[in-house]
Amino acid sequence: MRPARPNRERKITVNDVALASGVSRATVSLVLRGSPLVHAKTRERVERQIAALGYVYNRAAANLRTRTSSSVALIINDLSNPFFAEFAMGVGDALVGAGHVALLGSTGESVEWQEAVLGSLMEHSPAGIILSPAEHTDGPRLQRMLGHEPVVVFNREIPGTQWDFLALDNRNGARLATEHLLSLGHRRIAFFGGHADSSSCQERRQGYLGAMDAAGVAADPRWLVECAPNRVESRQATRMLFQQEHGLTAAVCYNDNVALGFKLGLMERGLRPGLDFALTGFDDIPEAAQTTPALTTLAVDPRERGRQAAELLLERVRDPDAPVRRVIAPVRLVVRDSSGTPLHD
Repeated sequence: MRPARPNRERKITVNDVALASGVSRATVSLVLRGSPLVHAKTRERVERQIAALGYVYNRAAANLRTRTSSSVALIINDLSNPFFAEFAMGVGDALVGAGHVALLGSTGESVEWQEAVLGSLMEHSPAGIILSPAEHTDGPRLQRMLGHEPVVVFNREIPGTQWDFLALDNRNGARLATEHLLSLGHRRIAFFGGHADSSSCQERRQGYLGAMDAAGVAADPRWLVECAPNRVESRQATRMLFQQEHGLTAAVCYNDNVALGFKLGLMERGLRPGLDFALTGFDDIPEAAQTTPALTTLAVDPRERGRQAAELLLERVRDPDAPVRRVIAPVRLVVRDSSGTPLHD
């Protein structure tokens, strides 16, 4: 049945256009704002109904509604990582205090899914976006998609964009972890996990390599091991690492998830973490202190980082023309049992 035509004696509304087009009110709003997130065929159908019904877009009112939106889109690249669960809770803490709510989406490190999630969340006209981007995100494409929406990018830089950026002190953190292992007498130390084309992994590798170089130790390229930053792939990569002769005695792991997977791989080979092999993590997720042996790691306070990201975004919403900000959050080495005691020949 065709939808009933609205009464011509009253003003045509977005709801009328949505009903006639068979789409949501939010989709009509995206079409009216010229958002590229709407599929071309859907856009064409909505535009036909706009013309047929004689709808007139009140841009001033739409702008006012956008500025007073009570929601913020939070897009996470890997929600299975406990770090991001803590981060999301921090975002929520800050937003609730400011009268906002978070609309949460997870991309699973997929650029295609990231675009789909953004498209879905943008239909709710959020006040802004907090994005922990998927690997291989196309910056210029994403910039075109989101236009002038307020955005805060977390921890992974996106080349070709001009958005506020909040990162951890990745380089210094990895340097501290490497220096700690060097101080215990280790010289054959791996940097384990992450992908080399990720900005956060690049920075952590630089910190590791800088510490090794300062100690007069040449890092063998085979000691730089790539894997996805999760436990499953880390465990598998550990098995492959020990199939070759390397003489390694320690590893600086990309993050705590990688370190915990590495620890399982060690135990499968009958090696005792912290006794037969030293390792460190990065993030200090709650499990780091509770596993056996407890994990030496870099504390970054993920919940506080979430609050910080939300505050940066709210500042951008209040002042869209302020200079773009780049904020580097400090990290702190927490020494526990997984790095062991001084190495003896």
